[in-house]
Amino acid sequence: MSECVATKSTAPVQDALAQDFVQFVLDCGALRFGEFKTKAGRMSPYFFNAGLFDDGAKLGRLAQFYAQRLLGSGIEFDMIFGPAYKGIPLGAALAVELARAGRNVPFTYNRKEAKDHGEGGTLVGAPLRGRVLIVDDVMSAGTAVRESIAIIEAAGARAHAVIIALDRQEKATENGQDVAHSAVGYVRKELGLKVCAVAKLADLMRYLELHRADGLSADHERVLAYRQRYGVEESEPC
Repeated sequence: MSECVATKSTAPVQDALAQDFVQFVLDCGALRFGEFKTKAGRMSPYFFNAGLFDDGAKLGRLAQFYAQRLLGSGIEFDMIFGPAYKGIPLGAALAVELARAGRNVPFTYNRKEAKDHGEGGTLVGAPLRGRVLIVDDVMSAGTAVRESIAIIEAAGARAHAVIIALDRQEKATENGQDVAHSAVGYVRKELGLKVCAVAKLADLMRYLELHRADGLSADHERVLAYRQRYGVEESEPC
């Protein structure tokens, strides 16, 4: 892999931002191919780990991708909420990048355990108010979003939208069984939130198709087989 610098893609694709993002996460090692067990118990041929955006340059570039996708989506919001734990640095970095782009918005995150001294409570940052944007890395079952909604509503605000880095576009599980919709689809249809992703599995597939000659042919076949077995096709407004 080349140095993690997020170079611009020259491939003739519809979503250049998503292709640049896939290249970036591969170069950073945050997206890897192999055999990985998911929360649903499936053996996935790829794994996305946002914990590997582990220095200032990587986190800053990641925030740029979030901000570009968000600003281009047309989603309106009043503030950002970063759910513990991965959502905390992601939300903070996005808030900084949006301010750099001329959109300064309040930011809040939660603690897993309430603080019993100082200001106390489980929330840190600006008071939750208005339409709240939830920031996270991926969405596996929608559980974290439901927890965030409960926190936001308890504070008198309204959960309005979610932005994630990667939409796996695969079937969710309920009681250990596959269902027809994805976690993203569930959050959109059942919870009524807008969901925006920097990139989707379809974008990863497109990247692999374009780079089969670069030693990614076997990975392409494995990811394709996985998508054929577990993938879903849903509306993608963002």
